[in-house]
Amino acid sequence: MTERVKVLVAEDQELLRASLLELVASDPELTAAGEAGDGREAVEAARRLRPDVVLMDIRMPVMDGLEATRAICAADLSAKVVILTTFDLDEYVYEALRAGASGFLLKNAGTEEILRAVHIAYEGNAMLAPEVTRRMIAELAVRRPRPEPAPLTRLTERERDVVAAIVRGMSNEEIAAALFLSRATVKTYLSRLFLKLGVRDRTQLVILAYESGFVNDLR
Repeated sequence: MTERVKVLVAEDQELLRASLLELVASDPELTAAGEAGDGREAVEAARRLRPDVVLMDIRMPVMDGLEATRAICAADLSAKVVILTTFDLDEYVYEALRAGASGFLLKNAGTEEILRAVHIAYEGNAMLAPEVTRRMIAELAVRRPRPEPAPLTRLTERERDVVAAIVRGMSNEEIAAALFLSRATVKTYLSRLFLKLGVRDRTQLVILAYESGFVNDLR
C-alpha cells in the first residue's frame, strides 16, 4: 500500500479547521497529520509532525500565515505550503509565494479544488494555472525589482525555453509537447533550473523571472 500524504491544517477558525480536516480524511490518498490554530502552532507542528503539505490560513493570531510560511520554508522541512486566502490579500499572498509557498487557494474553493491543490503541491508543482495568480505576480513583482542573478544570464537556450514555458503556466506534459522533449527530460530540466537559480519550485522561479526582468525578453 502506498504511504498516504500527510497534511497539516493551520486555520484559526475552529469550524473551518474541522471541515478541512474532515475533507482531508475523505481522500484515501491523504491523512490528516495534525492541526494548528495559529502560526506559531503551525511552525511547531510542522517541525514535530513533518507533514508533506500544510494548508495555511494567512490571517491568524500570534503569528500570521506569512511569517509561519517563512519559518517553515526557511527550516527546510520539505513541507509544501498552500495558502488559504481571499482576493483582497494579494500583497500578503505574493510575499508568501516569495517566501516559498507552493500556491494559494481562495477560502471559498470547492472541495475537489482543495484536494487537487494538496496533490499538486505534494507532486512538486504549484497552483499557477489560474490567470489571477500569474496576473498578481506580474503586477506585484515590478514593485520589487532586483538585478538579474548571474545564473539567469547563463542559462542555455533550451533552459530559457523551459523557463518561458513555466512563466506561461504550462504543465510538464505541455512543455514536453511544445519543446519535443520527454516528460522525464522536462523534469530533469526543472530540477537543474531549481538548483541553478536557488528556488524551491515553479512559483519562486516565476517570481524570479518577473522581478529580474527576465520576462521582458519573452514579450
